[in-house]
Amino acid sequence: MHPTHPAPAARSGIVVLGIFAADLSFRAPRLPAIGETLIGEAFALGAGGKGSNQAVAAARAGGAVRFVTRIGADAFGDVALRTWREAGVDTRHVARVEGESTGAAFIYVSSLTGDNAIIVVPGAAGALGPADVAAAEPSLREAGLFVTQLEQPLAAVEAGLSAARRHGVPTLLNPAPAPAGGLPDALLALCDHLTPNETEAQALTGVEIRTPDDALRAAQALRARGAGTVVVTLGGQGAVLLDAAQAVLVPAQAGAPVVDTTGAGDAFNGAYAVALVEGRGALEAVRFANAAAGLSVTRHGTAAAMAARAEIDAALARAPAPVVLRGRG
Repeated sequence: MHPTHPAPAARSGIVVLGIFAADLSFRAPRLPAIGETLIGEAFALGAGGKGSNQAVAAARAGGAVRFVTRIGADAFGDVALRTWREAGVDTRHVARVEGESTGAAFIYVSSLTGDNAIIVVPGAAGALGPADVAAAEPSLREAGLFVTQLEQPLAAVEAGLSAARRHGVPTLLNPAPAPAGGLPDALLALCDHLTPNETEAQALTGVEIRTPDDALRAAQALRARGAGTVVVTLGGQGAVLLDAAQAVLVPAQAGAPVVDTTGAGDAFNGAYAVALVEGRGALEAVRFANAAAGLSVTRHGTAAAMAARAEIDAALARAPAPVVLRGRG
C-alpha cells in the first residue's frame, strides 16, 4: 500500500536529485566500427544529464524546482549554472567541488532516424550520497514531489526515496539507466510513480516488450513487486499507464518530424512531475507529459529542447484520445 500524501495545493514544489552532464553531441548516419574513423555531419555542446534535464523540463513547464547535485569547478560547471539560471531552477542544493570534473556525456544521434546512443561519465556527481540528501531535507520535507533517476549512486537514490517517504512526500523514480542486476523490491515499494521506458521495463522484469500489451504485462509485474503507479514509455507508440484504477495506452503526440529523441524521456518525466504536483490525475499527467515529449523530439539537443508551458498547453489541446487496455491493477 502506498501512503496518502498531503494535498498538492499545500505542497507544490519539486525536488529533483540527479546529475548534470555536458552533452557532447555528434550527428552521423551510423556509429563507427572499432578502429574506424568516421566523418560526422555536426557537433554541438549542450546541457544534459537526466536529473538536470528533468529539472529544466519541469521548470519550463511551470514547476517550482530545486535540484540536488554535485558539479566541478570547471567550464562545464559554468554551463550547468547558466542552464539552471535561465530555466529558473533553484540551485541552493548544488555543491561545487574543487578538483573534480563536471559530468559529461558522449551522444551519438543518427542523422537518418534521430535515434541516439549515449555514454555518461557522472564526474563530481558520481559521489552523490546520503549526505547530499540530508543537506536537502529542509526543502524535501516541504516538497510536493521528489524525483530521481539512476545515473547517480544507488545509495543516494535509496536515501532520497526513503527521506521523501519519511516526510510524506510522493516519489517518482525514472529507473534510467536500468541496472544490470535489477532493483530490489524494497526500493520499488518506495516508488509512488515508476516511469521506465520499454528497454528499462524489459530489463527490470524480463518481459520482452514490442507492443502496448507487452508493456502492460511488464507494468503489472512491477506493481506486483511493490511499485505504485507505473508508466511505461514507448517512444512513438506513446505510454502505457497502469495503476489500481486503470490500464490505458496514451498515444504519442503527433507533430513535426522527429529530429532528435535524446531528451524525450526527460521531457516526459519533468512535465509529468509538474502535472502531478498541480493535482492532475495520472491519466491527465501522462497526456500532459506526452505533449511535452512530443515537442522535444522536434528540436535538437536536450535541455535546450524542453518546451515552455504555453507550448505544452497548446499541444495538449490537440492530444489524441487514450485507449483502454484489458488488464489492470
